[in-house]
Amino acid sequence: MMKRYSLILLFLLVGLPDLLATHFYKSNVPFFHGRLQVDESQRYLEYEDRTPFLYLGDTAWELLARLTKEDVSLYLKNRKAKGFTVIQTVILPELDSLTIPTAMGASPLLPNKSITLNPLYLEHIDWVLREAQHYGLFVGLLPAWGDKIDKQWGNGPELFDEFSARVYGRMLGKRYADYPNIIWIMGGDRGGDGKNRKIWNAMAEGIKELDRNHLMTYHPQGEHSSSFWFHQEGWLDFNMFQSGHCQTSYAIYRRLLEADRNLHPVKPVLDGEPRYEDITINFRKKDGRFIAYDVRKTLYQSMLGGACGYTYGCNNIWQMYAPGRSSKCDARFWWYDSLDMKGCCQLKHFYLLWNNFDFSKGIPLKGILRPIDGYDMDDAVAFGNDSYIICYFPGGTGWNVSLLDSWDDGYFLQWMNPRNGSLSVAVRQTDMNLHVSLPEKGSEKDWILILKK
Repeated sequence: MMKRYSLILLFLLVGLPDLLATHFYKSNVPFFHGRLQVDESQRYLEYEDRTPFLYLGDTAWELLARLTKEDVSLYLKNRKAKGFTVIQTVILPELDSLTIPTAMGASPLLPNKSITLNPLYLEHIDWVLREAQHYGLFVGLLPAWGDKIDKQWGNGPELFDEFSARVYGRMLGKRYADYPNIIWIMGGDRGGDGKNRKIWNAMAEGIKELDRNHLMTYHPQGEHSSSFWFHQEGWLDFNMFQSGHCQTSYAIYRRLLEADRNLHPVKPVLDGEPRYEDITINFRKKDGRFIAYDVRKTLYQSMLGGACGYTYGCNNIWQMYAPGRSSKCDARFWWYDSLDMKGCCQLKHFYLLWNNFDFSKGIPLKGILRPIDGYDMDDAVAFGNDSYIICYFPGGTGWNVSLLDSWDDGYFLQWMNPRNGSLSVAVRQTDMNLHVSLPEKGSEKDWILILKK
């Protein structure tokens, strides 16, 4: 007999802050676990001692150029408290001239010497890396934004050819090989085709010649993946794609995430630039702005779709928008007033799943979820194995969950609210064809269903 279950249950809030804090405090010194590496499943990242690593990134492209030391410390402390593990930033940034002083008073490049980094700027990068280490954070470090190789819509200038890119890469590899908290990210919103391919390969190989200690990936332009050009390259440890700022449904993950997971050799993959919170949709004010609901959808749809991590972004923070600076992409709040936006503050609730289930033993479960009410606004996704299933419902009123025979001995059903992290009382069930009603219905009312034996 099929039954319909709704949440007429008490949500348990007791102990939740302690559960989350335990993970954050424990990861203040993650570098004792050894280097990062790809795990045995080839789908996820881990430390050398086999401790799982969740790549939960924040986008701070202009941090090195636009923030003072006091600003950096404020920002990193805030991000650590929210559960981030990686900060993505750029040595040669996009927005400002490379020969005018940064917030710390030193230009990135020496005047009249095309690709010679200013020693004072390098010292500031060193300090930022140490400060991030103090907070237990990795830095996803881009050697140069993509316009320094392929100008297109950027400021440029185009600095590198194949030879100079390799020399530059060797310099960075030598200087930073022994820092414990770096993840190298090639690219920067550009493709790897044409002349770009040889230049990016040369820079990546230059780093790897002198630095075998750190993982490396590539950040492409919107709605593209590193796999389009570099999947077979030995330096690419995991794929990164950019779902971008125009798509609003799981369809973009079907095109990029699922495609990358089907490649050989198998490599981990993550969304390195999804919809920024508070950016205009399609870069047009008339289309509205992405909100916390969009952040939650990209987080849970990608992670339950099999990604090894996720990068958050806020339109006001990536550019470090502040008084005296021009607004890019219709930024409207100062960066320091945007640190606690709703979507950002809700990311930490994902740890309730990550800390309690072994994602490396799970897979995306296709075809087990079907809307009862004809809901077709977006896809629900499911992930798990024979001992647990996690379902994310972006909306609707009710869903059918079809279970395999291995669940016929019964299981526990529990709801999680991704907006506040609250959990319902777990209820024992035996139905193999389960009909569930969402605990709360309406616009932006997404829910997570947990089934476990």
